[in-house]
Amino acid sequence: MSELLGKALATFSALPAAERFHVRARAFSAPLEAVARRAPPGATIADVGCGHGLLSALLALEDSDRQVFGVDPDARKVRWASTGPGRLPNVHIEVGTVEHLAAAREGQFDAAVVCDVLYLLPEERWLGFLSTVRRLLRPGGRLLLKEAEGDGSWKHYKCLAQEWVMVKLLRRTKAGGALALKPRETLQALLRQAGLEVCETVEMAQGYTTPHILYVSQVPGGPDTSR
Repeated sequence: MSELLGKALATFSALPAAERFHVRARAFSAPLEAVARRAPPGATIADVGCGHGLLSALLALEDSDRQVFGVDPDARKVRWASTGPGRLPNVHIEVGTVEHLAAAREGQFDAAVVCDVLYLLPEERWLGFLSTVRRLLRPGGRLLLKEAEGDGSWKHYKCLAQEWVMVKLLRRTKAGGALALKPRETLQALLRQAGLEVCETVEMAQGYTTPHILYVSQVPGGPDTSR
């Protein structure tokens, strides 16, 4: 475990054991630290679908000059996030959707992170969702979108089975869609349709049993924020 991840997990020490276990499982099953390290330094960042706030904690602790605004429609998860990472001075957590955040803070963010959210939504909402995330960003603002890729591999089907248990059986995660995973070309096309330039597509599946993939895109105009 890295020092950064250890510090992030420590922010959840006041949570009940079941919630701490859930956060630790998330920490070791997804490359959230790698995503956080790709966010711009000193940036104002929207963590859309923040859940318990683990990624928000990583973003804030990796660079104390960042300001992180986490939003999630699940009031229960936001309550845990507020008790944990929400106590950090540069983290702000609230209940809401990306639409609510865009209405209040349109064009005010240097970056947005969206991790494992799209597959929980109906497919017909994906383009609208990404277009709304784009509205959060300033010209040149960066979007880090991490999803599991629908590549037909055993990891693909394992991921679907795991999420079915979390959503349908244990009801740990709320979903309004069909838990669909799509190939990278579909996500790249949607990002472009939403008005974003796709800068980089990064495979992050190595060492994990889920086909993680990161799409780095940005709003045209402004300074080039790609690394």
